[in-house]
Amino acid sequence: DEHSIEMHLPYLHRVMDNKSFKLVPILVGKIDKKNVTDYAKLLSRFLDDPQNLFIISSDFCHWGKRFGYTYYDKSQGQIYESIKWLDQLGMDAIKTCVPSAFDSYLDKYSNTICGRHPIKLLLETLQFCSAKERLKMEFVYYHQSQKCKSMQDSSVSYASALLFEEKS
Repeated sequence: DEHSIEMHLPYLHRVMDNKSFKLVPILVGKIDKKNVTDYAKLLSRFLDDPQNLFIISSDFCHWGKRFGYTYYDKSQGQIYESIKWLDQLGMDAIKTCVPSAFDSYLDKYSNTICGRHPIKLLLETLQFCSAKERLKMEFVYYHQSQKCKSMQDSSVSYASALLFEEKS
């Protein structure tokens, strides 16, 4: 069940402080490379417009047997530290704003980032933006629902990032 818009609407209502605004939800599922490129070209003109706000929503690692994902690099310390390291690698790949960097990360670690497709679409869209060279992605918050210490634990990670244009 998709729930991301339900999570964002109360925040948008609060931030917009009863100002009028238009909301255009776009639900992104798995899409092939050609369609990603087509959608990216279409969306880039809207991302170029500073009057528009894009919110791309995704949890990060869903770790634990109940999620079917238990990647653990013991050299990173406790399980929760390995999860953080794994998620940081993903965030670093996303921050490059290069779609193939994120693809390579997912291919290597198979991290259970449920919003991988909207993230990929955003990264591809950036390739067609007029301000592409001045855009910067910065992660501003990270949290895990639980600090896993045993293979019986489970956790979902959350990360927030901002995409902004650096002024010269």
